[in-house]
Amino acid sequence: MNSLIPLLVAAPLAGAALLLLGGRRLDRFGHWLATAFAALSFAFGLALLASMLGRETAERQVDVNLFSWIPVNGFQADVGFQLDQLSITFVLLITGVGTLIHLYSVGYMAHDERRRRFFAYLNLFLAAMLLLVLADNYLLLYVGWEGVGLASYLLIGFWQHKPSAATAAKKAFLVNRVGDMGLSIAIMLMFAEFGSFAFGPLLGSEGTAGAVGQASEGKLTAIGLMLLLAACGKSAQVPLQSWLGDAMEGPTPVSALIHAATMVTAGVYLITRSASIFNLAPDAQTTVVVVGAVTLIFGAIVGCAKDDIKKALAGSTMSQIGYMILAAGLGPIGYVYAIMHLVTHGFFKAGLFLGAGSVMHGMNDEVNMRHYGGLRKYMPVTFVTFGLGYLAIIGFPGLSGFFSKDKIIEAAFAKGGTEGWILGGVTLLGAAITAFYMTRVMLLTFFGEKRWQPDAEGHEPHPHESPSTMKIPMIVLAFGSVFAGGLFTLNSSFLHWLEPVTGHAEGDSPLSPLTVTLITTLCMVAGVAVSYLMYGRSPVPVVPPVGSALTRAARRDLLQDDFNHAVLVRPGSALAAALVYFDSRGLDGFVNGLAATIGGVSSRLRRIQNGYVRSYALSMFGGTLVLVATTLLMRSV
Repeated sequence: MNSLIPLLVAAPLAGAALLLLGGRRLDRFGHWLATAFAALSFAFGLALLASMLGRETAERQVDVNLFSWIPVNGFQADVGFQLDQLSITFVLLITGVGTLIHLYSVGYMAHDERRRRFFAYLNLFLAAMLLLVLADNYLLLYVGWEGVGLASYLLIGFWQHKPSAATAAKKAFLVNRVGDMGLSIAIMLMFAEFGSFAFGPLLGSEGTAGAVGQASEGKLTAIGLMLLLAACGKSAQVPLQSWLGDAMEGPTPVSALIHAATMVTAGVYLITRSASIFNLAPDAQTTVVVVGAVTLIFGAIVGCAKDDIKKALAGSTMSQIGYMILAAGLGPIGYVYAIMHLVTHGFFKAGLFLGAGSVMHGMNDEVNMRHYGGLRKYMPVTFVTFGLGYLAIIGFPGLSGFFSKDKIIEAAFAKGGTEGWILGGVTLLGAAITAFYMTRVMLLTFFGEKRWQPDAEGHEPHPHESPSTMKIPMIVLAFGSVFAGGLFTLNSSFLHWLEPVTGHAEGDSPLSPLTVTLITTLCMVAGVAVSYLMYGRSPVPVVPPVGSALTRAARRDLLQDDFNHAVLVRPGSALAAALVYFDSRGLDGFVNGLAATIGGVSSRLRRIQNGYVRSYALSMFGGTLVLVATTLLMRSV
């Protein structure tokens, strides 16, 4: 069974290579080939899960060393994989949801001339993400980390004929490079301090302590903060969140893949995998909590004001990942719940994005929800599956989001003291706002009177249901949105499954679980009610009203781009201009001036060498006179 672990990565990687190098001969069936490779990797994951379940808890971690990558004196880097309870959870999410997104893309991209290349990039994305979560050391994890960044760049900018898509791809790539610097610095600090970046020696394993236990708190804080910076980039957390909304310029399956199963979950994985570091660096851990709490509210407010259905869901993703980051920052009382919400989010958010793509497919690629209305009559399957995802994300009792989000809210209160009350209040506020903006999405899209209008060429949309290749993945994901949370919480099975890797501790909550559930449900109902009063009882204007200052700011992503432009772009441009001026007028001026001086002197000296014998004789005669006069003068003195 251990031999299957490398094949998890090899299968989609082989698919990407085959589709990219195979040429046009694969155009007719390349999309099915890529889907088959993704499904094969998922099958390998299921087989490995079955094998792990058949072993004792202490024997479930499997390490596979493939070869020595960089064998240098004093520096040893290997290509090896570590399969444990945490990594197999991510493997099944990535490959399972990824395979469904591949199948959905068969119908969604049916008429795209570059479909084969698109599916090659999807396979590459899966391979990079699998390498990231299976690596047994931070350096190899970094390779997968950068691979995910490359694949996201290729997919977000896939429709390169659209300037907005090309710009969005570059923005995502550059913002993530800032976060990647954090990970690279963290790896260098690890090697400088511990002489290793492998998980085993650094973090330890069940029953053994790692090298981080001997380090000073200050050094671990520095490493933890750099890891957090990396997580902020990949998981679109404040202050590196600005790329996420623009990433919606890519094809909708890309949005589902990035936002549900792969890229944005990488930061949560990194923090959870590095639990041993954060547990010993309370300042870094507190910073993680603050970042998660701020992003949770930030993304929710942005989602309230977006009329673009995909960008509203993008704000939702930012907010839900904020829940996960906050939970991971709570330490042993929150790691398991962060991963639980990550998995349930993978189901309902992928389903929501695919549902949005289905709506766009039936509406001539229209994304403005103010031009929808009443679509439940025309797209019943999309309505039901999207609706179940909606109920899951708002925490409707009994659905997956209800179980996972409630656990995070309980863990926030269990932090204890004033901090617990503040964090609990933030998570409850986030739950209310989530119910508000997701109800708004449902009402604007599926209820009310039709508001669609002819496009620029005068063609009026004719809403219709999507083909089976698109409906089947939506149905499967809706099933997961309903039942996943209950399965995970049954007898605390998911907690016990992850506890050997992440650890777990019970906090001291001032509120009972039942009380938290009742308050959370009331917040959810309040959010739904306010949204209904605003958007369900009266006609929705096609042109959005001006709105309050907060609404206008939320439409512009709470001025995050304006902030980046004022704080980073303008000072950076001014610095670059100053350096150019110094280089051209200072350094180049000095060098060019020195060259001009030497050139001027040499040109004048060249006039002496005119080629006339009489001039040379005169010069020799003059020199002789000077020497004779000097000699006579010296003797007289």
